[in-house]
Amino acid sequence: MQVFVDWNIFVDWNIMNDIKSQSTEELLRTVAEKREALRVFRFGGAGSRVRDVREGRNVRREIAQILTEVQSRKNEQNK
Repeated sequence: MQVFVDWNIFVDWNIMNDIKSQSTEELLRTVAEKREALRVFRFGGAGSRVRDVREGRNVRREIAQILTEVQSRKNEQNK
């Protein structure tokens, strides 16, 4: 009997804990770095086959998670 464990679940928890522990300025700096990494991923291999297409999806997801945290912090400050 083979058991399948999705290790991405554990990775996401670590990412969220890391996001919540950083300051807003650090988060915005991280978003800029990840957007640059996504741009390089998209256009760096133009015309060639991409090895791991999940990499782009994961970077977009991390950007969305960081921006969600930044927005929730802004909403908390405005209350």
